Amino acid sequence: MNTAHPILRPPPSCLCLFALVLLAAGVAASLTGCRPFDYYGKSLQAPVPQAMEPPREKSMVSLPAYRVEPPDILQIEMLKMVPLPPYRIEAYDVLQIRAVGTLLDQPIDGPYLVEGEGTVNLGPTYGTIRLGGMTIEEATTAITQQLSQILRAPEVSVQLLRTAGTQPLTGQYLVGPDGTINLRTYGVVHVAGKTIVEIKLTLQKHLAQFFDSPEVSVDVLGYNSKVFYVITDGAGLGDSVRRIPITGNETVLDAVATVGGLSQLSSKEVWVARPAPGEFGCEQILPVDYAAITRGGSAATNYQLLPGDRVFIAEDNLIGFNNFLNKLTAPVERLMGMASLTSSMVRSYQTMGRGYNSRRSGF
Repeated sequence: MNTAHPILRPPPSCLCLFALVLLAAGVAASLTGCRPFDYYGKSLQAPVPQAMEPPREKSMVSLPAYRVEPPDILQIEMLKMVPLPPYRIEAYDVLQIRAVGTLLDQPIDGPYLVEGEGTVNLGPTYGTIRLGGMTIEEATTAITQQLSQILRAPEVSVQLLRTAGTQPLTGQYLVGPDGTINLRTYGVVHVAGKTIVEIKLTLQKHLAQFFDSPEVSVDVLGYNSKVFYVITDGAGLGDSVRRIPITGNETVLDAVATVGGLSQLSSKEVWVARPAPGEFGCEQILPVDYAAITRGGSAATNYQLLPGDRVFIAEDNLIGFNNFLNKLTAPVERLMGMASLTSSMVRSYQTMGRGYNSRRSGF
């Protein structure tokens, strides 16, 4: 008696149903295509605390106080340049002299130039007086004594309007590689890493060695040290890097516009790489939805750029693969071309030789 267990076979209807399911799965996979691997992970798109939210197009923030670094350019204006007392009047200084009680047709009220001999001409009636080498107080006394010989109880006021020996300080100054600016006659001042207010106080303290209570105005004329970068992947042909000065309100879309948009080698995969201190050992990557910020006008991923940011524009994978194949096949094609050319030349010489022999045999 045969006690073997019978082999169970599924009915034909089940086989057909299973085949249909497999076919449907294959069609769905072919329609949806391959999904790219998420290199940066979903954690970067998860909600973060409000304090850690990156600034965006509609929620920009003011950048921290600008700290000057090389090679910024400063504009410095000297508002008050009074030499330290006691100042001795020198040739070609300009004095502001005012006198009360003078003749009506010959007033003394205006700037007077100290001539090369150190004298000042007060007019035809009052004569010339030597003031070179005197202090302002001594000059006031000397002018009063001379006018007292002609006028009754004159009152004289003398002020230093401009000095001939003082080098002008107003101008543009480049912050050197060592973080200093050269004030020429007045020495060198270190300004790197300081704000505008700090630089102003530093300059006034330094110039106090030469002037009485100096006052200066400082502004940044060239913002050259704070930049962001736009890196365009060259699809295997070399990356393009653009260094762009930052003004404080640039976004990802501004960065793309600065480089003329996406190139023919680029895809629409864009992200912002924000530098972090080296000891952290991690990256700050902000993925950008390029279609959303351009076609849809969404500001969610149109991030505000900060100094040092890298806007990376990835390559088109198909163009990159095509360039890769071209690199691989180009040497082979060149070798085959050289071989074909050599074979053709050999064949030509052989043909030419047979024709030459046949013509000789005809004679």
